[in-house]
Amino acid sequence: QVQLDESGGGLVQTGGSLRLSCAASEFTLSRYVMSWYRQAPGKERELVATISSSGTSTNVADSVKDRFTISRDNPKNMVYLQMNSLKPEDTAVYYCKAAWGFQVYWGQGTQVTVSS
Repeated sequence: QVQLDESGGGLVQTGGSLRLSCAASEFTLSRYVMSWYRQAPGKERELVATISSSGTSTNVADSVKDRFTISRDNPKNMVYLQMNSLKPEDTAVYYCKAAWGFQVYWGQGTQVTVSS
């Protein structure tokens, strides 16, 4: 069954760091553009970061620029989101998304909570 599984979320204090991972099952990530989204309670899901299929091009939202880094390891079929200098406003469920043409897959999400 095609699946994306996020992990690495948790509770962290302001200023702390977390590294989220996204693992793919039953398909190869290397041809997919990968993205991380987040959704805070009562808010719409927002795009956090995107990485090209080769990993040579990345984009991050202004709200996380200079703090978050997206990366991928195609041989391991993994995508990562390194989050540093976390703030309470980063609290959300973080989702991994794979997109290739009309094929789009989402993970189930991992909770990140930043305490003040």
